[in-house]
Amino acid sequence: MHRDYVVWDSPRLGRKMELLWYGHAGLPVLAFPTSVGRFYQNEDFGLIGAMADRVDAGAVQFVCVDSVDAESWYNSGVHPKHRAERHAQYDAYLRYEVMPLIWNRSGRGDVVTFGASFGAYHAMNFACRYPDVVRGAIAFSGLYDVHRFLDGYWDDTCYFHCPTAYVPNMNEEASRRLATQKFVIATGEHDSLVQANRDFIATLAGKGIPVHGEIWPGVFGHDWPFWKEHLRRFLP
Repeated sequence: MHRDYVVWDSPRLGRKMELLWYGHAGLPVLAFPTSVGRFYQNEDFGLIGAMADRVDAGAVQFVCVDSVDAESWYNSGVHPKHRAERHAQYDAYLRYEVMPLIWNRSGRGDVVTFGASFGAYHAMNFACRYPDVVRGAIAFSGLYDVHRFLDGYWDDTCYFHCPTAYVPNMNEEASRRLATQKFVIATGEHDSLVQANRDFIATLAGKGIPVHGEIWPGVFGHDWPFWKEHLRRFLP
């Protein structure tokens, strides 16, 4: 499998940022790690290997980015305002540094985001914020509300990075733009976050935004074997 390590000094985050690129052609997938995970996590837990045949065939390529969760939402040592601000800087890094790299290197504009667990939050938040930049999101076992990280604090930055807050309030024009994307939300019926997934499926559908929602019967679902199995179904 073609595999590249890419690193640069991010002006928006003020530090070195790393990513791994797998593949030589096909649909570009911007892939996030789980909570506080690293850019190599999707490889270490076998998800990239599970898609190796598709990658080698040139059907899909993965861009696995690092997170700054430990500096943002999960950083209990700073005020929630600063957690949200750090995440906003990460969002800008993705939008204005990573996305141009993907476009230029792949020669394609149909980027899809993917994530599981807290990575599903990143995948969905980025797709909902930038419907003209990516073409859809695949989110497994996700959390889409950031209130639990805010200790009761709330401001505009928090609002515009909390999909359960801003998506229901989207006007008709914004909803139409989002409706051009393809969304997948899924998890197992025994996942502790299953209701959060059901609720966000209903939120998107209620705004007229097409979403393929699945609750896998009889299983926990919130683990790598399930994510590896089902990701293949939703990618080329």
